[in-house]
Amino acid sequence: MKLLSKKADFTISNKGISAIESIMIGGVSQSILIQTEDPANPILFMLHGGPSMPVPGVSSRGRDYALVTCTKQLVKHFTLVFWDQRGTGKSFSKHISKETMHLNQFISDANEVIDYLLQRFNQPKLHLVAHSWGTVIGLSLAKQIPEKLYSYTAFSQITNWVENDKLCYQWLLEKAKETNNQKAIRELTEVGEPPYLESFKQWGLMRKWLLKYKSMVYEAGDKGSASYAKAAQIMLGSPDYSLKDVYHALVSGFKLSYSDQMIDDLNTFDFFSEVPKLEIPVFFIHGEKETHVWAELVQKYFDQLEAPLKKLHWSKKSSHAFHLEDAKENEQIVIENLTLLSKH
Repeated sequence: MKLLSKKADFTISNKGISAIESIMIGGVSQSILIQTEDPANPILFMLHGGPSMPVPGVSSRGRDYALVTCTKQLVKHFTLVFWDQRGTGKSFSKHISKETMHLNQFISDANEVIDYLLQRFNQPKLHLVAHSWGTVIGLSLAKQIPEKLYSYTAFSQITNWVENDKLCYQWLLEKAKETNNQKAIRELTEVGEPPYLESFKQWGLMRKWLLKYKSMVYEAGDKGSASYAKAAQIMLGSPDYSLKDVYHALVSGFKLSYSDQMIDDLNTFDFFSEVPKLEIPVFFIHGEKETHVWAELVQKYFDQLEAPLKKLHWSKKSSHAFHLEDAKENEQIVIENLTLLSKH
């Protein structure tokens, strides 16, 4: 038994499925978590953020709070599937080539997982849900394979990484000046405004300060507030994650993920021009207190996006990671909106 393991928040009955599987995806063994009370229920497939931040992921088995949504009710309405993406968590391998760590490979991997799930559960389509970096994969798939999807739901949708980085940079400079952080001011001034295409060191400098200024979390003054510690606790408290898996998520997977090609990919896509229209219903859920993926870009993209159905919801107590109350609300929003779309 693991040192930090705790009692599960919920369990799946014998008629359901609660299983972690290793499947060959893109020539690499990768891990998925399947949780459902009824395998005949519509599939809800979640893409985690990062790259290499696998929560919600395989470590979330039996956990209600999963950073962006709660899951205790989801498993009653859907066949809920989490996936540790290539090179992170339980999908890490020292044999994975850094040359395979690029956007098109992740899109291809996700598409393969989708094909596997549709075949395994004998279903024509599934619901695709994504968070943060996962939305870069997710929106690309929503455009490319609408025939396999009932809907697309995005938490913290990224629309244009460079434009978002510019807003993050401005915010960081203001925070550094407010706190008279001379080191931050000096380093940010020296590296200059995005885009950052020269090296991982250049690209990572702003990320360092975003982490230190807690751009991804909002302190609402109560126990439900999201935190970096809670994300780590999900992994550390998982009965299915070893300390090596945690290390592969937060350290070795992170180092593997940011290849030169990946950094170029992140700095060159633009959904405003590349995905102006979708053929499936789309739902955006965004933290009202976001200082990591900026609301003004999401609103602008949502306003111009053409789709048969689109909705945008603002979570009142959340930044990039969602407050517990908002996560519970998000769960209900997903249930209410998506169950109607997959009625046979």
